[in-house]
Order: sequence, then structure tokens, then C-alpha cells
Amino acid sequence: MAAKHKTSLWHLLCRAGVSYRQGSCYSSRYVAVPKVLQGQGQSSRVPRRDTHTLRPDVGASYRELYDTSVQDPDTFWGSIARDRLLWSKAFTQVQNCDITQGRISWFLGGQLNVSENCLDLHARRNADRVALIWERDEPGTELNITYGELLETTCRLANTLKRYGVQKGDRVAIYMPVSPMAVAAMLACARIGAVHTVVFAGFSAEALSGRIQDAQCKAVITCNQGVRGGRVIELKKTVDVAVKTCPTVRQVFVAQRTDTRVPMGRLDVQLEEEMAKESPECKPVPLDSEDMLFMLYTSGSTGKPKGIVHTQAGYLLYAALTHQYVFNYQQGDVFGCVADIGWVTGHSYVVYGPLCNGATTVLFESTPIYPDPGRYWETVQRLRINQFYGAPTAIRLLLKYGEDWVNKYDRSSLKTLGSVGEPINHEAWEWFYNVVGEGKCPLVDTWWQTETGGICISPRPSEEGAEILPAMAMRPFFGVQPALMDEEGNTLAGNDVNGALCLSQPWPGMARTIYGDHQRFVDAYFKPYPGHYFTGDGAYRSKEGYYQITGRMDDVINISGHRLGTAEIEDALDEHPDVPETAVVGIPHDLKGEAAFAFVVLKDNVSLSHSNIHKELKALVSSKIAKYAVPDDFLIVKRLPKTRSGKIMRRVLRKIAMDQTGDLGDVTTLDDPSVITEIVDVYNQYKSLSPKS
Repeated sequence: MAAKHKTSLWHLLCRAGVSYRQGSCYSSRYVAVPKVLQGQGQSSRVPRRDTHTLRPDVGASYRELYDTSVQDPDTFWGSIARDRLLWSKAFTQVQNCDITQGRISWFLGGQLNVSENCLDLHARRNADRVALIWERDEPGTELNITYGELLETTCRLANTLKRYGVQKGDRVAIYMPVSPMAVAAMLACARIGAVHTVVFAGFSAEALSGRIQDAQCKAVITCNQGVRGGRVIELKKTVDVAVKTCPTVRQVFVAQRTDTRVPMGRLDVQLEEEMAKESPECKPVPLDSEDMLFMLYTSGSTGKPKGIVHTQAGYLLYAALTHQYVFNYQQGDVFGCVADIGWVTGHSYVVYGPLCNGATTVLFESTPIYPDPGRYWETVQRLRINQFYGAPTAIRLLLKYGEDWVNKYDRSSLKTLGSVGEPINHEAWEWFYNVVGEGKCPLVDTWWQTETGGICISPRPSEEGAEILPAMAMRPFFGVQPALMDEEGNTLAGNDVNGALCLSQPWPGMARTIYGDHQRFVDAYFKPYPGHYFTGDGAYRSKEGYYQITGRMDDVINISGHRLGTAEIEDALDEHPDVPETAVVGIPHDLKGEAAFAFVVLKDNVSLSHSNIHKELKALVSSKIAKYAVPDDFLIVKRLPKTRSGKIMRRVLRKIAMDQTGDLGDVTTLDDPSVITEIVDVYNQYKSLSPKS
């Protein structure tokens, strides 16, 4: 089959039901083709096809396209890379990967500039097209930024960085709220070849300092203050404390988010004033495909954050392709991903993927409940958002407030709903689909990681009308080949099986290394199951061959010889009508080996003294899974400890459940550390009332 499509893969994609065919097949932009790819009498330059004026069509099936992508990845990815990206120098080799050694390289010999692909191409075509809609913290004060305006801002910022000595390969920390200036900062780094590391603008000075030190950043870009949920965040003060222990930092560029003036020190540069002095034009630097684009720090099992490295061409291509095909994005849509740019979701589906596709993308600065729990849906109505992509944590939070806040607003513009960050439980999925989407919008439960660069498993792409099952990621994306492994490292064949989720072959968007520690990268992702990328997650392959994520492998517990994912127990508990959220951890047990300990959040209107709640929860788990899966302990808490990206910090809960509160490890990524004190107090009271023998 692969040979059949070698010369017509693009046309196959254009005919596919999961793809879109352009009205005008060619644009006037050209790129060079290496001689090894040229045929007799063929021109040395080929047109770069315009992928941004596409319309639905029907043709080749998802299965045909997927089979081509895994059986002949060089043809598949090579063809798409030539068609979708603007190259200053064409690549001569599609890939050179050795997954056993963690060596990943794509589009070798090629050169391009990510900023040019995200800005210049669209500004030349239509400078007045809206690139960003900045949904500021204050409702109803959104700002539209066109591609022309964003390009000019990016160029001025890039020229400012250059004037202050920032060069290709230098690392730049970005500690800013979700804003057009933050996006311009990312793109300005990309334009001159500097490497950005965006740090969520809620991290402490200690956490920020640790990341700056590890990356050896030369500069920091920040704001005087941030605004979120009606609260002012003193960003500059945090940076001032952080850089005291960061000798590599030479400048701190300070933009103005509010009118408040902040003290400026010897390292500080007022960003807007300096940008006003610069030219609105900055020639993009051609960069090798495998030059670093950005680093993003993520938590590791050791508690020490690790700097995940992504490079230029492969990451950009994968982010753009997944953005288009997973969400059914079409030109003219307003794409609303409400993630912060400090996380990989914000990188791939707020900034790089949408802008590479010439999309209008929303920058959401606020919170789901400010000024009230209708904020998301009022924003959907006002901005006429077509695709809405958010986290299960937020959906579960809003679920507690009921349907009235949703039904108050017109959501008829919505075409696709998306879930990201963790497996979504059935109750939240049904509420999101039936209440928010009124049963009319496909809901894609996406699985991916900081390390994968983009979505790897999702209900889409698929044929029009193909089934989507609740709370299941379902189908691998093009080029992604999942494998389930048993404890001995053997591949599990067939369906209706559970195992460790691995990916059997490389794809362009995957991370290249951990900054400064490639051996840690190899040890963490490629050694556990040789010949595979180990995701750290467990998964179930259904009888139909679909994939469901069951949770982290370190969240798998063994109760009396029965292996059980904690997410499975949580899903059962979450079906209780009074329970919007739970977290289950495994703790040692003298007889069973391990036992389940459940932390349970009740809805606001439910009394904590509800006498039947424990009995009802036990019955649910017993009926949904088995009696052996019923947790030994249920602790009713007001909220759960979550990182700023919305993930539950289960290792902290495990420590509490094991009465090891003296050493909770790194908790700098917690959104609100005071939740720990709350839970420990409740646990101590619980322990005093129910002493273990």
C-alpha cells in the first residue's frame, strides 16, 4: 500500500474524509528541492501548497491513511513536511532515529524559521486577519490582534533582544501572563534562534530560579504585574527575588500589564520603551530542523523538574497537523484553548499549532469561575468560539455549580469540544457533551504529554460519523503506533487487554532530550521497554481495538494479586451524584500487599455528615469493579492538591495517607499549598476517630 501512495500522498490526504481539500491548490511560494528528490527534467523548485483554505471532502479512510503513516513514515511525513512548511533549505533525509538509544532526528539538512511559518506567510496574504483574541481577565474587554500587528510586535521585540546581546542558542526565560506580548516573546526568540523556556506565571521565586539556573538563561522577559481572577499577581517582585541567585541573567525585560509602576534595578529594561526604538522588520534566521526551539520543565518521579527539549521543524509540523485534524479546524474558525501558555498545551494549541495554520486563536487570561461560573460560556457566546479545549479539572469544578450557568449563554457556535490533561471521568464527559455541547458537538478526549509535543491518541481523526465513546482517547494519530506491554516486557497481542502504554516508533513531534541530561532521558523513556517509548501510563485496549488511558503506572495498585488502576476506582466513585471529584492512591497493607485509600470531594450542597455516603461509595465500587477494589479508607475533603496545570498531585496524597507528612517532597508546583494543611488536619481528625489496630 505504501508504494501505491508514494507520489500522491498529498492528494490522498486531500481526498480523505478526515482531511480537507483546498479551493486553490497552489500558492506562489516556492522552496528548493534537493537533487536526490528530483526526477529527470524536474524543476529545482516546487510550490508550497496552501493548507489554510481547506474545505471538507470525502475519500480515503482514516485506516488507509494511518496504515500509510506507520508502514511508510518517510513518504508520509516527508510529503507533508514539504507541503505544509516553508523551508529556506529543503531537507535531504526524512528521519534518522534509533529509539533504543533515544536518538531522534527528523528532516535532516533542512532549514526553516518557525516564526516565519507562523506569522510572515499569513501576514503577506492578509495582514488584517485576526491572529489572537486576547480574552483579558476583565470580562468584555477582549482585544483583537491581527497577523500584521503580531508580526510587527514580534520583530520589534526580536530586534530589542538582539540589541541587548541575545543570540542564537541563548536561553531566555519567559515569566508572563497569557497575553499577546508573551506570544510575541516566544515568537521573537524563535525568530532569532534563541531558545525560550516559558515558566508559568504563578510559580514561586524558588521554582523560577531553579528553572533559570538549570537552563542557564541569559535573559528574563516578564511583566510588572499579572491579573488573574480579579487578583493582581506581583510578577516583577517574584523575578527580582529569583534572579538574585541566577548569575547567568544579564537583563530582565519588563512589560506593562497594568498601570502600576514597579521599581527598576540595574538589570531591568522597560520593554515597550525599547521596542518603540526598533525597526518593525527583523529578518528571520534560518535554523536547522534539529536546532532547539524551546525547553519546558515538567515534574519527574524524583521530584526534580526536567527540561524537556523540543526542536524546530518536527514539533511545528506535528502541532499544526494535530491542531487541524483532531479538532476539525477550518479556516475562519475561532479556536478556543483555555490553557495557560506556561504549559505544553498552551505551546502547541494556543500558539504554535494554530498560528502555523493561520488560525484565530484565543488567549484566555482569566479563570473558569471569575467573575462567576458562567465565564467560559459567556466567552464562547461573545467571541463565537468554534472549538473549545479545556481540562477535566475545570469541567468537574463547573459541574458542581449546575446547568443554569451553562444554559444562560448561547453556545451554538461550538463545533468541537476537547478534553486535555488527564483522563476525563464518565460524569464529567457526559455533562460536557450533553449540557455544554447539547449532544451536538463531538467531544475528543485527547491523550498526550509534554514529551510527545502534540496529541497522540484521540477520537479524531476518523471518518465522518464514526463512533466516539465516552471517556476514551480511542484512536492513535497518524504515525503513532501504540503497544501494550506486560510486566515481563512482552507485547500484548489482541484486544480486551490491559498493559503499560508504549509507542513503537518515533514521530516528528516527540521530545529530543532532557536538557543537560540525555542519559536521564534514555533511562526514563527508552530503557524500561527496549525498542519502545514508555509513556509511564497504563492503558486498556477494548474489544473494538480502542484505547482508554487507565492512569499512571505508578498509580496502579496490586490488591491481593489483582492489578488495578486507581483511575478505574476513581471513575466508579465519580458516578455518585454527590461526588464531582476523587483521588485514589495505593498504600501498603499487611495482608493485601496494597490497599486503596480514597480522597473524596462532595458537592457544596451536600452535608459532610451524610451518614450513607461511605456505604454508597463502597457499593458503587463493588458493583462497578469488584469487592476487592473497594477502598479501605474514605477521607472527605473540601478540595484536592493540584498543580497549576490542574493535575492532582497524588504522590502528596499518598504520603498523607501513609502518615508521612514530615517529608512531602517538592510541592512548588501546587496551585495553593494551603490545601495540604487542610487535608492533613482532616486526616489527623479521621485517624483519631478511626484508629487502626
